[in-house]
Amino acid sequence: MSAVANPVVVMKRYEMKYILTPEQTEYFKKSVEGHMKIDKFGLTSIASLYYDTPNYRLIRTSIEKPLFKEKIRLRSYGIATKGSPVFLELKRKAYGIVYKRRVQSTIPLVDKFFRGDGDICAGGQINREITTFRDYYETLVPACMIIYDRIAYFEPGGDLRLTIDHDPRYRYDCLDLTRSMEGTSLLPKGSTILEVKVQQAVPLWLSDILTKGKIYKNSFSKYGEAYKQQLLKTKERN
Repeated sequence: MSAVANPVVVMKRYEMKYILTPEQTEYFKKSVEGHMKIDKFGLTSIASLYYDTPNYRLIRTSIEKPLFKEKIRLRSYGIATKGSPVFLELKRKAYGIVYKRRVQSTIPLVDKFFRGDGDICAGGQINREITTFRDYYETLVPACMIIYDRIAYFEPGGDLRLTIDHDPRYRYDCLDLTRSMEGTSLLPKGSTILEVKVQQAVPLWLSDILTKGKIYKNSFSKYGEAYKQQLLKTKERN
């Protein structure tokens, strides 16, 4: 396998999630004006293909809310092609802190990697971490697709990042990033997912906005919720 020598991204931060009603979403967007700026990409459709063991070991462990959990996913911005950049992300959460390793690759190279053929990037510590993860779980296969339309905000001169995900949706068939951005909605129509991502403390102005809007932290996981909804559908069919 020929490794892709692209930049590797390492992230360590706190991430907090909130489920917003349509009214809270509009309130929040207006309230952060003057504090945050929308990034240059604007509204972006994102698809993440989660890999898991054939018996869904990773997500079953995750929804038990352990102190340590981990997931691996392949992300594309818009519908991918065989040659377009995609991003393999190893995401771990320990004691409330999120650690993410991310490498750029292509779908054919990632497919070969999960078949056990070589490295995912040009050596180094991150390559060893991702490869060790793959080898530890032995068989990792495409398990679930999560799609949403994201607006991302950044704090000029600061480390605070906010994202609002519209129409989060999932599918368990057609697990292919090159096919479509369609899926079954995870939330009631108009509801969104707010994520607050910060390396230090949440600023006071943001805490005030959340309090006034009666916006409360939630442990929502897109893949976890998709797995539970799919289980329910399977039980209803049987």
